[in-house]
Amino acid sequence: MPEQQLLKPTEWSYCDYFWADKKDPQGNGTMAGFELLLQKQLKGKQMQKEMSEFIRERIKIEEEYAKNLAKLSQNSLAAQEEGSLGEAWAQVKKSLADEAEVHLKFSAKLHSEVEKPLMNFRENFKKDMKKCDHHIADLRKQLASRYAAVEKARKALTERQRDLEVKTQQLEVKLSNKTEEDIKKARRKSTQAGDDLMRCVDLYNQAQSKWFEEMVTTTLELERLEVERVEMIRQHLCQYTQLRHETDMFNQSTVEPVDQLLRKVDPAKDRELWVREHKTGNIRPVDMEI
Repeated sequence: MPEQQLLKPTEWSYCDYFWADKKDPQGNGTMAGFELLLQKQLKGKQMQKEMSEFIRERIKIEEEYAKNLAKLSQNSLAAQEEGSLGEAWAQVKKSLADEAEVHLKFSAKLHSEVEKPLMNFRENFKKDMKKCDHHIADLRKQLASRYAAVEKARKALTERQRDLEVKTQQLEVKLSNKTEEDIKKARRKSTQAGDDLMRCVDLYNQAQSKWFEEMVTTTLELERLEVERVEMIRQHLCQYTQLRHETDMFNQSTVEPVDQLLRKVDPAKDRELWVREHKTGNIRPVDMEI
């Protein structure tokens, strides 16, 4: 009713806003508010699955990248470089192998700490949601049936009251010798119809109370599950960024030895070492004297 107060004011809670049906955007029919909430839950499960698949593709890229880095680190190009520059170059190649190992560890952690938890979270969720849907739908069908019974009983009471009124008027004008007896029968039927209506209303109120209770309880549970899902995904995406930061840090550590050796590259020293090893003689030709 218009004067009803929200059950959870200011919270935009599921339990306050999904009691009526909504026109189905896919067709001309309508969709129950609870069905809309279930679709939201199932869509969330699908999004979670797709995020897991996305991380799986990220892992494949990392694994392929690590494989290529390891392969490149074994390449023999410029292997004959000598001296301090040669040492630095060898460290560059070794750093690729170290970096490949970092990326392999990153991909393994992505699988165990992000992809797998996202994929396995609530494995039986869809099945559980179907059970929940059937339960609420059955209660709503029962409520609709009880409402129809109330309307039917209300109509029957109106007809019995009209019949009693007609027979009462007939008694007043003495149109029939059996009018008084008919009035007694009509009064009994009218009373019975009133009792039937009260019984139907009581059954309707019982069904309505049960449906209301289950709707509130279940929608609040769906609300809790959605908060839990979002928080779970947030935490695992935070774990992804943390692993990413760690990978950057480890990658940086693989190039630090390269930086150290590059700072030690000394062309003059390299020249000295090379000359000492490969010199052919230091006696130079001079001018002839006659």
